[in-house]
Amino acid sequence: MKELTKAEELIMHILWKAKRGFVKDLIEFLPDPKPAYNTVSTIIRILEKKGFVSHRAYGKSHEYYPLITKDEYKKQFMKSFVKRYFGNSFQEMVSFFAQDDDMSLDDLEEIKEWISEEIKRQRGEDDE
Repeated sequence: MKELTKAEELIMHILWKAKRGFVKDLIEFLPDPKPAYNTVSTIIRILEKKGFVSHRAYGKSHEYYPLITKDEYKKQFMKSFVKRYFGNSFQEMVSFFAQDDDMSLDDLEEIKEWISEEIKRQRGEDDE
């Protein structure tokens, strides 16, 4: 799966939230200063070529909708991110963030709890 540029990602976030929309509708969700209609239309056509978006034609108008979910993209993006920046090691990534001074003790405790729960789930030890 190809990664998105910042502009493409912004449009995808709008489509994921709105579920579908015409270019003029999507522009309304964009921050000021709003880009030109043709700019947004071009980005959406690029997203179609990349396989992220499709459309339904109503005469000359096109209603666009996402072909992949936000979670699907997030999963692929994170796998690629971990591969590029952490040598494909989730352990290294977690270690990097755990050592970050911006993480509070509460954050670390919450992550520890999530990990413990996931270990139990994978071992089939839920609510025994």
